[in-house]
Amino acid sequence: MTAKRGLITDSFKVVKKTRRGGKKEKSPTPPPSEAEAEDEAQTVREEELQKLKQFDLDWRFGPCTGISRLQRWERAKCHGVNPPDEIKDLLLQKHTDPQYSLSLWSEYPF
Repeated sequence: MTAKRGLITDSFKVVKKTRRGGKKEKSPTPPPSEAEAEDEAQTVREEELQKLKQFDLDWRFGPCTGISRLQRWERAKCHGVNPPDEIKDLLLQKHTDPQYSLSLWSEYPF
């Protein structure tokens, strides 16, 4: 007589595993901390100053010694060189900050 063979699942409980990368409950994103906000503001400032330095180094807009960046932008516009409007907007927003208004060469004597 042959004994009926049972399945392994008859002896052990079946447990389904969750898939990796399966659906998970999303937790809300925490608001940025003050340090992260300062880092982001510093990065934006560095990018803006880098654009202004590139404007100073572009000789198509004429010499930049002895005048402000805004004066140089306006002079280039009068001569039909078409300087970037982004530079003018940036200069008008930050006109009180000397790092924005003065050219890269303003610290050097003539």
